[in-house]
Amino acid sequence: MKTYVCSVCGFVYDEAKTGIPWEELPEGFTCPLCGAGKSAFREQVPAAPAAPPPPVEPSHRELSAMELSVICSNLARGCEKQYQDQAAADFARLAAHFRAQAGPAPQADVPALLALLEADLNRAYPQANAAAAEDRGARRALVWSEKVTRMLQYLLERYHQEGPAMLEHTGVYVCTICGFVFLGDAPSELCPVCKVPSWKFEKAEGRGM
Repeated sequence: MKTYVCSVCGFVYDEAKTGIPWEELPEGFTCPLCGAGKSAFREQVPAAPAAPPPPVEPSHRELSAMELSVICSNLARGCEKQYQDQAAADFARLAAHFRAQAGPAPQADVPALLALLEADLNRAYPQANAAAAEDRGARRALVWSEKVTRMLQYLLERYHQEGPAMLEHTGVYVCTICGFVFLGDAPSELCPVCKVPSWKFEKAEGRGM
């Protein structure tokens, strides 16, 4: 009998315990903890020696105003969590400044977004993990970030298939600590990724929600 591990939250599906082979589960099966689909599960096998990460290719392009706004917004949130109020306010002002300089966002293209997520999972995370090998805090942040990215990949794949109907009659909640996205009436008691309580989730509001 085999076991399969959710790459988002770590839940283990054990064929021996359930009595149901993985292949016989319906395609609509989702992780009971985080809601990720079957595509997020990986068969649990003995760990093989890690392959060396691809070489880092430094980019010298100038960041766009929107990219700078996002970076400053993330830094503001990080400073807020560390109770560095002045730094958080400064980064928030910078984020607002760059956001005002940015042009209108292009229409979202789901296949393009999926390609970017695939590139992050296949190249960016292995490179970042190699660079952060000696930094425990950075490694933890990368673990959380990669799990959230896999959840976003699953949700985008669903949206690509189902369209806007996927968001009808359901809430969208985002963990303010790690970024995990939950679809449903209310988030679980603990975030499946970073384990903070549900009151750390914020309901996302926007077009079609």
